[in-house]
Amino acid sequence: MFDRLKKKLTVAGALAAAGALLLSGCGATANRAEPAAGADGDQPLSGVRFMVPNTAGGGYDTTARAAAKVMDDIKVTKSVEVFNLAGAGGTVGLSRTVAEKGNGKLMMMMGLGVVGAQYTNSSAAKLDQTTPIAKLIEESGAIVVPKNSPYKTINDLVSAWKANPKALAVGGGSSPGGPDHLLPMQLAQAVGIDPKQVNFVSYDGGGDLLPALLGGKIAFGASGFGEFLDQVEAGEVRVLAISGADRVDAIDAPTLKQSGIDLVFTNWRGVVAPPEISEADKTALVTALTQMHDSQEWKDVLAKNGWTDAYLPADQFAPFLTEQTTAVQTTLGKLGLA
Repeated sequence: MFDRLKKKLTVAGALAAAGALLLSGCGATANRAEPAAGADGDQPLSGVRFMVPNTAGGGYDTTARAAAKVMDDIKVTKSVEVFNLAGAGGTVGLSRTVAEKGNGKLMMMMGLGVVGAQYTNSSAAKLDQTTPIAKLIEESGAIVVPKNSPYKTINDLVSAWKANPKALAVGGGSSPGGPDHLLPMQLAQAVGIDPKQVNFVSYDGGGDLLPALLGGKIAFGASGFGEFLDQVEAGEVRVLAISGADRVDAIDAPTLKQSGIDLVFTNWRGVVAPPEISEADKTALVTALTQMHDSQEWKDVLAKNGWTDAYLPADQFAPFLTEQTTAVQTTLGKLGLA
């Protein structure tokens, strides 16, 4: 299965790269010669655009829009524009970001999914070409089923899954190598299923994953639990377990550990900018996100969404990103996906 999936994703990566070239030919998202407003702290940053490299409704989208709103509300920025550029597990957006060299008014939301997708999609653009700005949050993953699922507990699901791994399709809102892929693969290994037997279906973000789950195209989903909060409250989906070390107030579900499964897994999200931006632009972006992070408004967002504060400014985020990239590349290599 992985060989076929790798071939498809390689083709997708080539198409993504071609699409990125076309997009970059349309011009920069801001005037690169224009100095960053607010870099000296006297006025809010204006003209900033925040790219989400997958579909609306997913974790990247939710986090970017929440961050943009808080920055605007506390007046460290003025009218941040959030836009979606989906494709190939985030590498279409990554290619666009790399192509915007020197543009200090563009940020891209990213996370573990883009780290893996740069390899599984054979992307010419790589994260080490970008400018790390900040790590924002960590989030537990969740194992979810639609309301009419026969599986009432995680152990019900695991029993059926072990009996016939290929019969139960699991969907995730990231490409292989991303968090929604790594979670079910590690869960399979933890319960004694060969990860190569897992029938994993990749969707481009939570916005595409949710309709597949509700429509019965997959037996269960694996993604950040924050992406399902509205549907959980509406009674449309059930969370069987979360993957973090501790329960969270936002979801009435046990951890995998509490369910007797020896696995703890968390995802993270951060922000990068194009290559070769000026030091003034980099400082302005880092300052805006730091002020956002320190605000009560952002603390309220964290509590509402059940996100864990994991803020790292640029000088600490850069080595963290390098470590994560190396670890994911090694894992994918073992699975024959990188």
